[in-house]
Amino acid sequence: MTRDISRRLAQFLAAASYSDLPSLVIDHAKRAVLDWLGSALAGSLEPPARMARQCVSSLGASDEATVFSGARASASGAALANGVASHILEFDDIHKTSTVHAAAPVISAAIAVAEREHADGRVFLLAVALGYEAALRIGEAVNPSHYRYWHPTGTAATFGAAAAAGSLMRLSAAQMLDALGSAGTQAAGLWEFNADGAMSKHLHPGKAAFNGILAADLARLGFTGATRILEGERGFFRAMSDSFDESRVTGGLGEHWKIAENCYKLYPCCGHTHTAIDVALDLRSQSQPLNPSWGGPPGPRRAPRPGASSHVEAPPHILIETYAPGYEIVKNLAPSTPYQAKFSIAYCVAVALLDGRVSLDQFSPDRLRDPAISALLERTQVLVAPDLTAKYPAAWPTRVTLTLASGVKLTGSADFPRGNPENPVSIAQLEEQFRSLVVPRFGAATAQRAIEAVQSLETREDVSTLFRDLAR
Repeated sequence: MTRDISRRLAQFLAAASYSDLPSLVIDHAKRAVLDWLGSALAGSLEPPARMARQCVSSLGASDEATVFSGARASASGAALANGVASHILEFDDIHKTSTVHAAAPVISAAIAVAEREHADGRVFLLAVALGYEAALRIGEAVNPSHYRYWHPTGTAATFGAAAAAGSLMRLSAAQMLDALGSAGTQAAGLWEFNADGAMSKHLHPGKAAFNGILAADLARLGFTGATRILEGERGFFRAMSDSFDESRVTGGLGEHWKIAENCYKLYPCCGHTHTAIDVALDLRSQSQPLNPSWGGPPGPRRAPRPGASSHVEAPPHILIETYAPGYEIVKNLAPSTPYQAKFSIAYCVAVALLDGRVSLDQFSPDRLRDPAISALLERTQVLVAPDLTAKYPAAWPTRVTLTLASGVKLTGSADFPRGNPENPVSIAQLEEQFRSLVVPRFGAATAQRAIEAVQSLETREDVSTLFRDLAR
């Protein structure tokens, strides 16, 4: 095993400058910030976010950084609160080969430290890009076996938060190595939350952001961390993975930027359901002439038709084939809560077929109780397909076979959902989704101010002026 993986990563993170970033990487960093901001603002009104803010406020008053929909707080406290908020609605980004939601921990940490340090926009964007590098590369190195028990957004992304914070603090290579060491020993996040639909999932990115800042702050003061936290005999790789690949950390480092591989979610549910949703929407369009009860054509602005789905007298049979690691997360065939529904590939496909869209409205308690949903779920089968598992995690493939009441079978498949680099969405689409989250909650003026702030990030002299009082 190479003995200097951690040190080489720390040296790269400490030496990188804004001028090293290709223009495409800068564009992707701004997209990531906008996407994160929509989730953070909208999520800040949800109960788990309110609880996190209350907890943060009890830690002491501070004016260092913005807490959305709340009072200001210390940088670490703001990162905790905003990290929780930005992961609640399940709209935040995902990276397929590491299975890391990087924005919630990395950007929550970066913006908080940038405000405290009065960093300019370029330094902030560099920190975001570097945070993604550390989080996604380390996540790739331990995946897919890591994913069996560990939530990479809480584990690998702790390194990313420390990298982003350390970059903004201008840590030396030695200090950055200490920060990574202290980040790694705090990295945690177990999948057991999924058995209960517990709020612990939202805590993972918030705590990763908090821990990353703590690690960087301590390192700046001279607090030492393990120098071989990744590759050591009792380090992160060996403890967290059965089949790690250390080359994923340093291969192409500084040449191929991982943030360019970022995937943006168009549906507010687990990413392992998204390819199936896309396929289901396509099949719905194909099946409408044969099954008029589906209703009108699908579309992102189409409203649900309450009661209309009850006209389906003979529900079709649905066969969903997916890959094994994803199946373990989304295999629930009978979700009883809206949160469980977000982690049910069967439910997500059923509601896509019935409503022609999958938005926040589709995960309301009333929608979950619709008899037509239950009828479809009773006729839905979800299986693991070895050929699809073989493609994971480089692809997130799904096959859906729809057998109509007439006996007609329709089959569709895809390897990548919309929003992935292989099936990209435009910045205009991301801005539209941002507005759909922010305008109903905070108004059009706030949404426009936020979009303009992100668009001009690289020209801003002090990031602390951007989002202060954006959402009280």
